[in-house]
Amino acid sequence: MAVPPTPNPRRSSRTADLIFEWAARLAAIATLLLLAAIILSLVMGAWPAIKEYGLSFLWTSEWDPVQNKYGGLVMIYGTLMTSLVALVIAVPVSFGIALFLTELSPRWLKRPLGVAIELLAAVPSIVYGMWGLLVFGPILAKYVQAPLQAAFGDVPYLGALFSGPPVGIGILAAGIILAIMIIPFIASVMRDVFEVTPPMLKESAYALGATTWEVVFKIVLPYTKAGVIGGIMLGLGRALGETMAVTFVIGNFNQLDSLSLFQAANSITSALANEFAEASEGLHQAALIYLGLVLFFITFVVLSLSKLLLSRLQKGEGVRT
Repeated sequence: MAVPPTPNPRRSSRTADLIFEWAARLAAIATLLLLAAIILSLVMGAWPAIKEYGLSFLWTSEWDPVQNKYGGLVMIYGTLMTSLVALVIAVPVSFGIALFLTELSPRWLKRPLGVAIELLAAVPSIVYGMWGLLVFGPILAKYVQAPLQAAFGDVPYLGALFSGPPVGIGILAAGIILAIMIIPFIASVMRDVFEVTPPMLKESAYALGATTWEVVFKIVLPYTKAGVIGGIMLGLGRALGETMAVTFVIGNFNQLDSLSLFQAANSITSALANEFAEASEGLHQAALIYLGLVLFFITFVVLSLSKLLLSRLQKGEGVRT
């Protein structure tokens, strides 16, 4: 009686590796094709506006659907300023949270506090928007905007940032709401990268008499700066793409009267949310898609700059070692 041949484990392993390799390769190719399809669809949809306005769309502030004239400067400015305000507030707060959780917090508080901060990321953005409009806006107008205007309103140049009626909506309000929304993302990444710092490095610094501040800035941050920058870029991407919360509190005003942080403004995402459903086919719809293409380009530039910065940091660390 013939004995059936036993399967070769090496051959089956090679077959499995080959299948896995091609599956991973196809997934990467599909992702690139999807990205190219998104870009192509945006360009095709925005082509009438691109043909009509060209690059002047980026620095033209007039937005008048009645007269069929469109410029994206107000929305681009609102997107960049709200994201900048959000980063200015969120980065130091997130750094303080991560520092407290990894270096200063008692054991019994570390876990529940970390979970509570992460739960902020689970709150729907529309809830942040409603809370910002109905609760936070009046508080901001009375206890923040009015005192700032009284203190700096007469200061040359600086007073221009705090001019206008303190009504609790506008660029500052949208920036603060965005900061609250991105703090969990940045703080979680910072905490995780701080915890991967070898304990021996920190203990050695403490043994030499270094303070907590010196350990963080001379040991922890240099060791984890790539991860910290990655967390900040993650928060920036979240801020640039946020829609509903910004739509509630930014004011949705398509004019750029001044550079005040108190003025009502508009962002790319809020303009798309407010107008796209009612936009008529033609130049209006194409202008909105053009705004989407600009937002795509902004996020692409931010991601590219972060990758470039991270690669330079890694090269610098390689040269020092």
